[in-house]
Amino acid sequence: MFSLTVRDHVMVAHSFTGEVFGPAQRLHGATFVVDATFARAELDADNIVVDIGLATGQLGEVLADLNYRNLDEVPEFAGINTSTEFLAKVVADRLADRVHAGSLGEGARGLATIGVTLRESHVAWASYERVL
Repeated sequence: MFSLTVRDHVMVAHSFTGEVFGPAQRLHGATFVVDATFARAELDADNIVVDIGLATGQLGEVLADLNYRNLDEVPEFAGINTSTEFLAKVVADRLADRVHAGSLGEGARGLATIGVTLRESHVAWASYERVL
């Protein structure tokens, strides 16, 4: 399997519901380093996994919708704990929608998976991988 990873970051504010979250139940900020990995079994006609420029641009656009936002105020996330794991899935799903829409080029239609990792720090991160 071939893969290509691009990186960006996003800053959000949010709070959690549930004793398991301890002090994170209060409103707090988080800065995530975000890696998006695109994978396929065989390279496309241009011998690439996906256009790196398009992948970088699309990841940036997906994150721009979340950046500098209080996720507690986003209607689509109402009543949801926007955990790192949950946000990794949101980003992966939004990138998948863009692949299907052709925003990453026709060659990207041959992608097998997209994986997204959100790094909270140098010692903690969460990932989500989905099939296309």
